[in-house]
Parts: sequence; C-alpha cells; structure tokens
Amino acid sequence: MLLDEFNRADRGDAIAVLRPCVDVTRWCEGIADRRPYATVDDLMIVAGEAADPFIAEEIEAALAHHPRIGERADGDSREAAMSRSEQTGVDPADSEVQQALREGNRRYEEQFGRVFLIRAAGRSAQEILSALRDRLQNDAVAEERVVAGQLREIALLRLKGTVTA
Repeated sequence: MLLDEFNRADRGDAIAVLRPCVDVTRWCEGIADRRPYATVDDLMIVAGEAADPFIAEEIEAALAHHPRIGERADGDSREAAMSRSEQTGVDPADSEVQQALREGNRRYEEQFGRVFLIRAAGRSAQEILSALRDRLQNDAVAEERVVAGQLREIALLRLKGTVTA
C-alpha cells in the first residue's frame, strides 16, 4: 500500500493494514492515530516507538500467530506469506540443522513456555540455531526483553514492506 493511501484510509482500514505486521492492538492504534505521515521514514520512527515496551500479554498474543522456526506457516493470509518469506534462509533439505532446530524449539518451549521468536529474515538456519542455543542461556527476565525486541524488529521489517512511498 502506498503511504498516501495509508494516510487517507479510515482508522479501521489503517489498523487492518498494520495487524499482519504484528497483532498488537496498542501498536496498531498508536501508529494509525498519528497519521498523516510525510514520509515512510516518519512512519517507521513512530512504529519504532509505538507501544514501547510491549507488555507480556501483547507479546504472548502476538506469538500465537508465529510458527516455530523451521516450520512453514500454513494458510494464505498476508501474515503467513510474510512468515514463509522471512524463513527462506532455513533450508528444509538440511536435515541435521532441521533436527537441531526442532530440538532447540522443544527445549525453548519447555524452558520459557512460548515459541522461540527471532527475526529470521536475512539469517541462515545456522545463524538462527546459534542464536537459539545462546538464548537458552537467558533467564526469563532477559529473554522477555529479547523477545520484545525481536517482535519489534519483525514488525518494522514487515511494515517497511507493507507501506511504501
């Protein structure tokens, strides 16, 4: 969607454009309510600050839409398509890395009670696996901050591909 269209959209439609980026109501409303934006850069600045920090309930709700790393999102929604595109660096043909990701995902979920979240776009499966192993060393408080940061990175990356000049 062009920035001009986003600026002119009614509030509900603007929020609907933002939800696939990250389904955090406070974030979506905060961005929609600050329109109009002169540039995409202005939009991105506001998006980087909106709903900061994400609270635990927002993180958990947003994570409900994210597949495990190494698994492809099902469906034909914009969010599923974005997720599949972001995980292109995770090659399903590399069975050793796939097995290590499955095991890491299992351990992470047991330890933290949620799906492992990382900005996968631009990262190889090996880089993701290394980050997963590193983050298993975090305590719950440190990991909460990391997850919130990763969620924001994903949202901004998706937004940049959604609203253009």
